[in-house]
Amino acid sequence: MQESSAADPAARFARQVILPGFGVDGQSRLASARVLVIGAGGLGSTVIPALAAAGVGTMGIVDDDTVELSNLHRQHIHGIADVGRNKARSAAESVAVITQDTRVVAIETRLTAANALELFSHYDLVVDASDNFPTRYLANDAATLSGIPLVWGAVSQYGGQAGVAWAERGPQYRDLFPTPPPPGSVLSCEVGGVLPTVCSTIGSIMATEAIKILTGVGTPLLGRVTTFDAISGGFRELSYGRDPGAAPIDGLIDYELFCGLAPLNDELSAGQLATELEAGVPLTLLDVREPWEARVASLPGAVLVPLDTLESRIDGLDAGAPIVVYCHHGIRSARALELLKDRGFGNARHLDGGIDAWSRLVDSTVTRY
Repeated sequence: MQESSAADPAARFARQVILPGFGVDGQSRLASARVLVIGAGGLGSTVIPALAAAGVGTMGIVDDDTVELSNLHRQHIHGIADVGRNKARSAAESVAVITQDTRVVAIETRLTAANALELFSHYDLVVDASDNFPTRYLANDAATLSGIPLVWGAVSQYGGQAGVAWAERGPQYRDLFPTPPPPGSVLSCEVGGVLPTVCSTIGSIMATEAIKILTGVGTPLLGRVTTFDAISGGFRELSYGRDPGAAPIDGLIDYELFCGLAPLNDELSAGQLATELEAGVPLTLLDVREPWEARVASLPGAVLVPLDTLESRIDGLDAGAPIVVYCHHGIRSARALELLKDRGFGNARHLDGGIDAWSRLVDSTVTRY
């Protein structure tokens, strides 16, 4: 019996080509498809290898982040040797181990309103595997303006959800979530944690939706959201329609501002903070992380007040003193800053990028986690 070559597509994809409704035509559509994946983190670590193994011809991976040790329990596309490396580049090299048939473009930058439409113009479908609300709204709007479908997903702690936004054929992400939640009200993975298998489950659903749309097999999750609860092991489905009162999307906006994050004049960079500290500027460094995080790494002299206790302890702070709030990446500190401003702390600012930016840009001896 003649053995098949590892590069023989007939052998490689035989188990999916024989699926009812899939066939050679479906495989051919995958081979000619161009997919952009936003994020090579927890969700992307399942989406990216699944699409490559299925036979997607061209895949762009956009991510400006670097691999950290704390990522590895869920971001399985990276390994110990990749710590400190760009995630898009690391993921691209992992795909090359899986298959030589997928052309991968590693885009080592952050998706922004300035580059989104240009990036999207090169692809047929976008998978949003990001981990923040500004990027989710940006991805939705850019996909709408580009006229292409968007597969999205989100995870937190023991649960997650996934859906499809396709403005030309049905509802979009904004119809489901017209306004973003208040900053800090939805726990991120860094704050609330995440079960790694939840990323795998939701990522698999996302990859399946992308394959379905590209091949024409099945019914996409358009106007429907699938949710998964790992604690009960159960799935639920929520249906929704177009919002008749929604304003049309006619351009991209400032998504950080739209999501209620701090204006730029209330932020300072790690370099600016270092300069002020070296100059002896009197500052109160307010750390709003959890105690276990402060034990891993902290800035000298910082006052630890976890975000969930800040409101009850705010009277113990000097409203007239210059305060710089920091957290891990700048998400919780933005929420803390909003609370401080509401309570009359006019001299408060927060550290853009958090202590992680400090470690990367100022003092590499501060542990990254």
